[in-house]
Amino acid sequence: MGEGPLITAVRSGDENAVRVLLEDGADPDAVDEQGTPALCLAISAFNSTIAGYLVQDGADPDRQLPDGTTPRLRAVDSGSIGLAYCLLGEAALLSEATRVELLARARQWHEMGPVAMLRERAGASDPVERLRIRDREWFTEYHELRLGGITVRDGHTGILTLLEKHFGLHPGFDELAARACALECPDREHAAWWEITSTLAERQNDETWEAAAALRAHPNPLHRRFGAEVLISLNFGDPMSDDPSPFEQRTLEFFLDWAKEEEHPDVLAEALSGLGHHEDPRIEPLGLSFLAHSAPKVRAMLPSTLRIVDSERSGRQTFTSEGLNALLALARDTDASVRKVAAYRLAHSLNPEPAVGHILAGLLDDEDQQTRIWAVHGLAERDDPRCVDGSGRVGPVDEYEAWSWILGAPARYEQRQKEQCAPARAE
Repeated sequence: MGEGPLITAVRSGDENAVRVLLEDGADPDAVDEQGTPALCLAISAFNSTIAGYLVQDGADPDRQLPDGTTPRLRAVDSGSIGLAYCLLGEAALLSEATRVELLARARQWHEMGPVAMLRERAGASDPVERLRIRDREWFTEYHELRLGGITVRDGHTGILTLLEKHFGLHPGFDELAARACALECPDREHAAWWEITSTLAERQNDETWEAAAALRAHPNPLHRRFGAEVLISLNFGDPMSDDPSPFEQRTLEFFLDWAKEEEHPDVLAEALSGLGHHEDPRIEPLGLSFLAHSAPKVRAMLPSTLRIVDSERSGRQTFTSEGLNALLALARDTDASVRKVAAYRLAHSLNPEPAVGHILAGLLDDEDQQTRIWAVHGLAERDDPRCVDGSGRVGPVDEYEAWSWILGAPARYEQRQKEQCAPARAE
């Protein structure tokens, strides 16, 4: 007897089919021919969207499995923060025993480290295969670790932080900062780092702001960068409120002073990023002072400090003459990452100067595909015919849907040209 359509859809990762089948009455607790529940198959595939559909439709996250675990425990073991969140459900409804078990498992992975835990689980001392991957459901990154047929992601520290938050625990700022800075890959793209900074930002209190600001004096630049990121997140304010952030003005003044004094490029780039979320006439001149900075990551952050003179709902913007000249210079930078940022800004520029089109045309053969994409898009938005030839130089694009509107700009340009010519032909 073959597997049912729900199991087939889960195995293939067909999220829409899973949703439709569940709506049509498929059993969310269906199992495959080996007796593995659909929910566990979704967890093994790190597909939190499908896992969420199954749980929402009634799949049992506390089902006792032959190895003594439950789907909830397997989600913690997976190292995927998204999976752990989707299987957490209503935290207030969980029994005390379940909470204790989940916390203990997450803390064990956090304290031992995912590599050591993976070796223990696999019973092997072979080299661990490690791959940096992007979780496209949550827009965060992990290291995926593989050994002895077992695959996990290294987000366990973030899972521990997530569980503590939902269970009403409140670890101190210093403890969470130490966790973040002890991560093997401490950067804003990593899921665990993001979970920790966002957890602190949700507190929205003076104590957290002051503790983050105090890290400016820390001798370790990683800790200073962590403090800067927490300040930026705090400044975003409460996402559930329309009120402005209570930290806005003091964060602005703090970053203005910090950027003038900070010497480490990683931290300076973060300070400039923080300034990019404010509007103040002092910001652009400060940003422009770093146009010739030796670190590409600092130069790449400079465009975020430029003043916007005018903007449209479409996201297109007009820059000051000084800001535009800086973007034109950055578009010729020797570093590809800097050129990409400049290309993005120029693609959305409303400035009429012909130099913008010439610079974008010069980026049509850039080594970075995203830079080429932005160059084509920008030319099309400016009704520059060079966008048509440039579109052929973009090359195959992964996940076309995410880029479809941007990649469709040359076709829209050609349609506009046809519409403009049509009345003339009719006459």
